[in-house]
Amino acid sequence: MTKIFNTGLTESDVTPKEVYLNRRQIMAGTGALIAAGAIGGRAEASLTTVPSKYSTMEKPNTLHDITNYNNYYEFGLEKTDPAANAHTLTTSPWAIQIDGMVDKPGNYGLEDILKGVTLEERIYRHRCVEAWSMVIPWDGFPLSVLLNRAGVQPSAKYIAFQTVLRPEEMPGQRTNVLDWPYREGLRMDEAMHPLTILATGIYGADMPKQDGAPIRLVVPWKYGFKGAKSIVKISAVAEQPVTTWNTMAPNEYGFYSNVNPKVDHPRWSQASERRIGGGLFAKRIDTVMFNGYGDLVASLYTGMDLKKNF
Repeated sequence: MTKIFNTGLTESDVTPKEVYLNRRQIMAGTGALIAAGAIGGRAEASLTTVPSKYSTMEKPNTLHDITNYNNYYEFGLEKTDPAANAHTLTTSPWAIQIDGMVDKPGNYGLEDILKGVTLEERIYRHRCVEAWSMVIPWDGFPLSVLLNRAGVQPSAKYIAFQTVLRPEEMPGQRTNVLDWPYREGLRMDEAMHPLTILATGIYGADMPKQDGAPIRLVVPWKYGFKGAKSIVKISAVAEQPVTTWNTMAPNEYGFYSNVNPKVDHPRWSQASERRIGGGLFAKRIDTVMFNGYGDLVASLYTGMDLKKNF
């Protein structure tokens, strides 16, 4: 496979996990969550935060919440289906094809990519509110790190993502509920924003299969469907890419996926949300524009009508 990171390191030179984790505990300003306890064999919320502009002080969901309430149609339509069915997915070895308007196109092994991400570039336990109102302590690194290594050319205006197609391992792909494989896209400034990450883990452990193992997209200011899972292809392109939900239901799902609480979805209100894990009688909370990250990302959409560009 092609090598994109010229680190000069061998496998024995890579920082041991225990040293890496200890370093992260004493580094400020990284959005780290320091400690995780193990309860019943699962990492749970026994955490201390190091404040940063990329973190939220909200209490994270438990790993049980995060891994048992999922949208992953490749494994079924019900929220519990991915946890039941995702064990069939083979996640190692894994490679990502990078192509389009880049200086270094190629097929890159995930292990090589991760070895080339420096300690300072990693986002350890980056804590973001995500999707249908869940607070998830993601581990990963900014998408911009990979794009800069690949050498995105100035003529590229968008980044397109394609996820894995394996109907023999993913029972949902044996149905026609979506046009497989799943495709997503971001405008270049969205893709290069430091909040946009490629996540490879949760709570300090490898990404669970039902959450998008081994590598997925996380865009924390966008609710909904921008979290492409099990990515196998990243393309730098000049034109707005075709995306799955925008194609399937363009009147309901726009390209941008910026939920505007003042604009109703055709089939429901978007003014409030329910935090997963709060129980049957949990109080709904107000939906916040840009998921609370407006001070960091609102400038990306200056002059745009976010009622039309939803």
